[in-house]
Amino acid sequence: MNSSPSASLPDAAGLSLLRYAPPSWQPYIQLARLDRPIGWWLLLLPCWWASLLASNVKHAPPNFWHLALFLIGAVAMRGAGTTYNDILDRNIDAKVERTRNRPLASGRISGRAAALFLGAQVLVGLAVLLCFNGFTIALAPASLAIVAVYPLMKRVTFWPQAVLGLAFAFGALVGWAAEMASLTWPAVFLYAGGICWTIGYDTIYALQDIEDDLIAGVKSTALRFGSRVREAVGLFYVVAFGLIGVALFTAGAARGWALVGWLGLGAHFLWQIVRLDPADPRSALRVFRSNRDAGLIFAAGLAVQALL
Repeated sequence: MNSSPSASLPDAAGLSLLRYAPPSWQPYIQLARLDRPIGWWLLLLPCWWASLLASNVKHAPPNFWHLALFLIGAVAMRGAGTTYNDILDRNIDAKVERTRNRPLASGRISGRAAALFLGAQVLVGLAVLLCFNGFTIALAPASLAIVAVYPLMKRVTFWPQAVLGLAFAFGALVGWAAEMASLTWPAVFLYAGGICWTIGYDTIYALQDIEDDLIAGVKSTALRFGSRVREAVGLFYVVAFGLIGVALFTAGAARGWALVGWLGLGAHFLWQIVRLDPADPRSALRVFRSNRDAGLIFAAGLAVQALL
């Protein structure tokens, strides 16, 4: 097994933790995607949306303790998910230019070490989960079944992005349950909107791999939509915007800064569609990463309204 220091992967963030981490830590940082924080941001934001929306419903300030727990849990569980994904996909990753230098695909770490690291991250997520109410503790593990099948979906369907949406948007249900100890229609609409949002942004992300996916036999919505990918992403963003708006209105929270945040989210979706160049992988990566800002705009609106 090659233990030489790892270089940054092509889609790593500019200010990478790899610059400062000891060489022995680098494969684990890459397994957990800590050098690519956009992933845990996108897992975290639906949790924050739902928690802040519930605060608006209760006319209460944001629950900062819960928001902090969601942050820790999102980093841990996103890392666990990507580690699990890399364990299953090591052979496929070795055939794709963007992923062939990942720790398992390149042989820089053993499968046993990756499995132990996976277990450690799951334990952190479990510790966070046990801080919530009983309803949330019972609800959250349902997402693990979705996470378990997601890496297999790219082998059998052109819609793995939809399965990813079911997993990444699940935080909308968990965030609401943590505040309300129940699930009601606003949470369901927010979850559905998050699923459509995920399909849209992950289709953009998949544009980077179209040529390699064809060689490796991997399926994606980017391949399915072909020359109409911009229109398809736009459609999913329109539906996402609408469903998130329905969540606001059914919760009775479509007022003030929460409404401004929702409109800002829609404006950012429109900006993404205008900027997206399906033929330019670098452009696709930039637009994909901008979804952190889109989600934060909506979260900020909800937070300010809750504080007021």
